[in-house]
Amino acid sequence: MRTYLGRHVLGVAAILFGIFTLAWRDFNDWQQARPFEHMAHREALACFIGAIEILGGLAIQSRKTARAGAIAIGSVFLFFALLWIPRIAAEPSVFDRWGNFFEQFSQVAGALIVYATVGRRDSERRAKLARIGYFCFAICVVSFTLEQIIYLRGTANFVPKWIPPGQMFWAVTTTVAFALATIALFSGWSALLASRLLTAMIVGFGLLIWLPAPFTKPFADSHINWAGNAENLAIAAAAWIVADYLSQKHFVSAVT
Repeated sequence: MRTYLGRHVLGVAAILFGIFTLAWRDFNDWQQARPFEHMAHREALACFIGAIEILGGLAIQSRKTARAGAIAIGSVFLFFALLWIPRIAAEPSVFDRWGNFFEQFSQVAGALIVYATVGRRDSERRAKLARIGYFCFAICVVSFTLEQIIYLRGTANFVPKWIPPGQMFWAVTTTVAFALATIALFSGWSALLASRLLTAMIVGFGLLIWLPAPFTKPFADSHINWAGNAENLAIAAAAWIVADYLSQKHFVSAVT
């Protein structure tokens, strides 16, 4: 039996989100905290959701409980994605609002694929769910591409200055890579290779940009950067799950 790591990485990301939420007893900007700013018992809600993230992250590691874990993780990310809808409605021309929605929704897509593919896969309904999750993720990659195009200068500012040949070069290069991944995922042409390269690129974002970020500020002030590591890892996990899904299909085709 082949080992597919995407769901395990998603579980680790969810656990990290839960740990950071419990450590600060608060949400963060990635999880759209604004609706809870003046809410009574905000800390209790944060701890409750943090606990769900940790339990879901642990559950998805085992094949026996992976579907329950996928439901828990997917529900949490869907909850936070939907919280961006009022801000999209209020400012539809600001793409940042759409971008944040699709960042959260990409993780929902990953969880849906895990739910549909772990265990028995002979159900037509589950095959359709996995396909829906796949195309939902592909739509999210469209958003990632547009977000980098619209905020190209801001994207360049994220690139460490010490990496040659320059920040704008890598901003443009990664934007083109997102665009090519979008075409591959929708067309099916080299989709497996594209999903693997996309996963590697997003992991690279984490190692080069997000991993060092929390150490530039005192711990108490670095919540957004620690959570940014979890967010980047969760998106990478969703791409990894898509690669695993396509790999499973290729493996089944090869042995049947």
